[in-house]
Amino acid sequence: MDQLTYLVAFLALIALIAVVPAVVRRWHVPSVVAIMAVGILIGPHGLGLLGWIAEVIPSGVDAQALRNVVDAFGFLGLVFLMALAGAETDLRMLANEKRAVTALSILTFALPAAAGYFVYWLFDRNHPISAWVYASLFASHSIGIVFPVIREMGLVRSRFGIAVLSSTVITDILSLVLLAVCVQLQSLNLAGDSTLTQSISLLDRFDLSWLGAWFTPAFLLLIALFVAAVLWLVPLLWRVVEWILPSGDETKVTFFLLVVLAIVLAGEMLGVNLIVGAFVAGMAVARSPGFRTSGEDIHRKLEAIGFGLVIPFLFLSVGFHADLGVFFGMGEGDDVTRSLLIAGATVLGLVGSKVLSGWLALRISGFGNRQGLCAGLMTVPQLSATLAAAAVALNLRLLDETFFNAIVVLSLATTLPVPTLVRLLIARSGVTFDTQERGGAAIKEADSVAELEHLDLTV
Repeated sequence: MDQLTYLVAFLALIALIAVVPAVVRRWHVPSVVAIMAVGILIGPHGLGLLGWIAEVIPSGVDAQALRNVVDAFGFLGLVFLMALAGAETDLRMLANEKRAVTALSILTFALPAAAGYFVYWLFDRNHPISAWVYASLFASHSIGIVFPVIREMGLVRSRFGIAVLSSTVITDILSLVLLAVCVQLQSLNLAGDSTLTQSISLLDRFDLSWLGAWFTPAFLLLIALFVAAVLWLVPLLWRVVEWILPSGDETKVTFFLLVVLAIVLAGEMLGVNLIVGAFVAGMAVARSPGFRTSGEDIHRKLEAIGFGLVIPFLFLSVGFHADLGVFFGMGEGDDVTRSLLIAGATVLGLVGSKVLSGWLALRISGFGNRQGLCAGLMTVPQLSATLAAAAVALNLRLLDETFFNAIVVLSLATTLPVPTLVRLLIARSGVTFDTQERGGAAIKEADSVAELEHLDLTV
């Protein structure tokens, strides 16, 4: 009967994943938002559909076991999503938008990070490392939202899409590096504390306090060496795969996943977040000559597996863990007014700094006001990476329950409405986007100065 329970649960979830996004698409609701909303509705904090299935079909399977399966699929979905995003990143096209990418990366990291540090400092001035953690949470973007939305709207090859997607990845990496430094510094302070959840990072197994002030540059060097090694070794490994397997062999998809998961594991053991590892792995495989030759066919198969099966489970899993009750229970055991002030300052500080930095960066780069507003809004959602980072910070006592709940509120308040708002803004305001061709240096531009001036006035 265990197999029947899993079959019924899987059937119900797949049906919801297939039907709900198709139904709400006519109202310009992105599939990402629709699936997360389904997860919230049927999850343990909603209607509890999985628990109902476990009760209706007598077996040794309970609701928690079913949720663990969804979480496992969600983890694989996150790895797939980041690897596909890395494979989509063409460095030649990125070079054509280096001005916009540079401006977006710097401003959307620096301004939100400053806002996050200031928000934490307003309420707690005694923990500087924690303030930097809050800065890293503000600076991070949600590529799990940005990439699917850009892909769904057909903007992956547009100048706008290249600039936003590339800067999102760069900013995410910078924020994760900042977070990793804070985590390792706190781990040094709490070395030997048996109450903490142990990670697989080898850095946690050794006493690195002897490095002193040199720890941060040494850790940054370690991350740089890891990325360089992956970008160098993976193309060599892929040449071996191409030599062993004939063209079009389905096993290449399996090898792609094997390489990505191995790199993710190696990165985690070195203290490098899985988001960075999976993205770099996807980018490294995509740079391989063999992948470029037959990569479109492989890429289509990977997208079919990813977006058709495992990636939707990532957003279901996020919905399962979202507890809307946090809006009403933030003051339990603490000062209610202070909790609400922290949550309000967190939401307003992040949204304001993200929108301002995105708009300013694109205006500096020659884009229009509405494109700049779209870019700023796209960097607002805070999804799984932010929640996971906040959970790590909570476990290491870098954040207390009040600040953690504020991050949960932030995730719920920004993830659900913002992608829909971006789509509506694009659909209703007539924003247009120039495109690039993969492998070509030229950008499709207006045929005349008059058309270009008209574009600047209307966008």
